[in-house]
Amino acid sequence: MAVESRTQGTEDFESILFANPADRLNTNATMPEFFVDLNLDQIVDAITLPKKSYDLKKFFFTPLSGLDSISYRQEVMRDIEKEEVLAAIDAFAEKMARVKRYLKMSDELYYRYNKAGWFLEAVLLYGEAVSELAERLSGAPIDSRGMREFEKYLSQYIHSDGFSALIEEARAIKADLGTVRYCIRIKESSVRVSKCEPGEDYSVEVVKAFERFKQGDVKDYTVKIFQRTGMNHVEARIAECVAKFYPEIFSHLEQFYLERTDFLDSTIDTFDEEVQFYMAYVEFMREIRRSGLEFCYPEVSTKKEIEVSDAYDLALAKRLSARGMKVVTNDFYLHGKERTIVVTGPNQGGKTTFARTFGQLHYLARLGCPVPGTSARLFLYDRMFTHFEKEEDIATMRGKLEDDLIRIREILDQATSNSIIIVNEAFSSTTLQDAIFLSKKIMEKIDQLDLFCVFVTFIDELASFSEKTVSMISTVMPDDPSRRTYKIVRKPADGLAYAISIAEKHRLTFAQIKERMER
Repeated sequence: MAVESRTQGTEDFESILFANPADRLNTNATMPEFFVDLNLDQIVDAITLPKKSYDLKKFFFTPLSGLDSISYRQEVMRDIEKEEVLAAIDAFAEKMARVKRYLKMSDELYYRYNKAGWFLEAVLLYGEAVSELAERLSGAPIDSRGMREFEKYLSQYIHSDGFSALIEEARAIKADLGTVRYCIRIKESSVRVSKCEPGEDYSVEVVKAFERFKQGDVKDYTVKIFQRTGMNHVEARIAECVAKFYPEIFSHLEQFYLERTDFLDSTIDTFDEEVQFYMAYVEFMREIRRSGLEFCYPEVSTKKEIEVSDAYDLALAKRLSARGMKVVTNDFYLHGKERTIVVTGPNQGGKTTFARTFGQLHYLARLGCPVPGTSARLFLYDRMFTHFEKEEDIATMRGKLEDDLIRIREILDQATSNSIIIVNEAFSSTTLQDAIFLSKKIMEKIDQLDLFCVFVTFIDELASFSEKTVSMISTVMPDDPSRRTYKIVRKPADGLAYAISIAEKHRLTFAQIKERMER
């Protein structure tokens, strides 16, 4: 679909999504490697599914480059959350979707007047959509740079000579078409078309003749005829005959269709797509909030401090809230020299979920989106890396331990002091002594890089590795250690997590031994 270049004389406005044009140039459709590990693929799928007619995933795959770009998006998101703005853009988007359907029909139809007719309808609806949005935004409480700049652009656009001429011409053609009158006489297999001449309206006489038989209100037997978008060959021939009776009107319609193919303003067309990023996320937040969970606008900075309250895994929340189940939230922070959170505790206690939450928060914040939680101060990282357990790949001809080592080496070679690394239960395929040795070597390198890291492990020794290390453990119910609370708290590793996991693995817990003895 062709779009015209920016209308002359309008305010400079680049994008509702990208304050920095360089970020837009980096937009791509490639999913980051860590998405699956962090369940971000599930989150993006859930957010974009209701808007599948738009190509939104590429925006979710492209994190922003700087603090100003993040602030720009947060400002716009706050505006979009306002009911007046949300309703105005929603109405605009619905009309623009119809405009593009009409244009698509026009492209796909065969007969020329049919094509030109739907094209005219698209132009008229476009004018209505743009004018209505300008009017509604002019009275809306908008505060963001992005929405203010777009509102100025839109206001100048609808008052530009180019737009006014386009809509005036379209309306004139529509009005002229409304004056077209013709008669069709069908006899057997022949159809005769003639121009209707002024004469007596016999329908009035027919109604008058039967008026005396009317006994009261009767059931309406009117049948609504489905409006088809296309013509068959008979209808097309009728249209061609009618055009001969009104050559100027139909010639103007066809000329309009041929000369105005680029009527869509490129900036408004781009806005229509980009603004759906915000719309989709706002709708998703509303769904999650209905279950009692919160979102907040994070404070993102280059200062190496992190503090989050009531955080949760967004993918898990989506699944559990749909079933009416409660979602457990967690708090965490890293201050001063603290860089690495070592998470220990029993199996199925929420350790991996916590690690995913940490990654999700930072990635969503770098998209300029609100994050799951009641408050958040997060770090502007440069790259994110994850090392989660993977099944052996026979194609690589590598064992599991070798594959783990190669992958972690690649991560450490690429990471910088501003990166984030999330390691989830590495080296589970080797002995405890080897796992301790290898994990400590990795922790040494992480300490040297001075980057932020979450390290999920059964190895308690890592929880007190250095002054940069913070120990957090997944807790259990005090009166029943078999029941997990899914709360991850700051607490020294208690030495039980690994022992319990080994006992469970070999069916040597008290309950398991008792069960076997009773058989």
